[in-house]
Amino acid sequence: MCTLFLLNPAAGKADCTRALPRQIDAAAARAGLAMGEYTIRITAHAGHARELANAAARQARQAGEQLRIYTAGGDGTFNEALTGIYGYANAAVGCLPFGSGNDFLRTFGTKEEFLDLDAQLAGGPVSIDLMQTSLGLSATICAAGLDAQVAYGIPKFRRIPLCGGEMAYVLSIVEQLCGHIGRRVEYTIDGETLDVDCLMCAICNGRTYGGGFCAAPEAQPDDGWLDVYIIRKVSRVTIAKLLGMYKSGKHFQNGQLVRAAEPYFIYRRAKQVSLRAADGRGPIVATADGECAPKEQITVQVQPLAGRILLPKPAFERFAAQRTAQSADRT
Repeated sequence: MCTLFLLNPAAGKADCTRALPRQIDAAAARAGLAMGEYTIRITAHAGHARELANAAARQARQAGEQLRIYTAGGDGTFNEALTGIYGYANAAVGCLPFGSGNDFLRTFGTKEEFLDLDAQLAGGPVSIDLMQTSLGLSATICAAGLDAQVAYGIPKFRRIPLCGGEMAYVLSIVEQLCGHIGRRVEYTIDGETLDVDCLMCAICNGRTYGGGFCAAPEAQPDDGWLDVYIIRKVSRVTIAKLLGMYKSGKHFQNGQLVRAAEPYFIYRRAKQVSLRAADGRGPIVATADGECAPKEQITVQVQPLAGRILLPKPAFERFAAQRTAQSADRT
């Protein structure tokens, strides 16, 4: 068994490489790992975690060994490593949440559980679905529309002196709300075609994105299905009410939209979704696990049980117990 820690110094508000290597050394010693059984690497540029993970997975497979990778960063760093090991059955990726959003882990447990190095090293691997999207592989959610436009606009505000993450986010929201709201979008969802004036949509394998927006409160990341939520175009006054419901996950309960959400949301379960602008106003901005870009067409397809992830012990035990209970119910 090989263990690799990939630390992203640019993630989040503080450089995790200052204190984390010493903490990893201490946790590894408690777990009985010798110095030669684990490696700590620091990423140097965008895409570096993908490169390092891919090289490590290839080397481990050649040696006939299993590989554990833990990324210390945000969802983007985790997704890079997960993409790097894609297709390697001998490798799995876990996340240490040192980023700004850390949405991936919310489907499985708490930030405290995932920060616990002892629990991480005592946990285990599980298989989950992935999404193949027009922006690359995604483990969580691919979104398009207003929320993606806000994310896309944040970097330019961050270049303003004294304009940090939260202020940049607020300014980007203001910019979008002052502009044209909504797009006419044509959706193809497992063969069904919908033409919708919409505010935004989320195609979900996991439950949250955007720093805690609970778009798909009942999504199961290993059931072979995508949960699709489309929010219809509404007035600026109504947006605030809808976003409050959407952020808390109160728009969906017991397998269906709640009554208050029905006039504004469309819900489907699907294997494949594609969408394109039908209003002649150019590309649609989409986002998926740290990637954000304008696209003429966005396609998302579920890849059943194509990803192997590492969960800390409490989350791993809950996940295993839930799957055992589900198997018993089916029999």
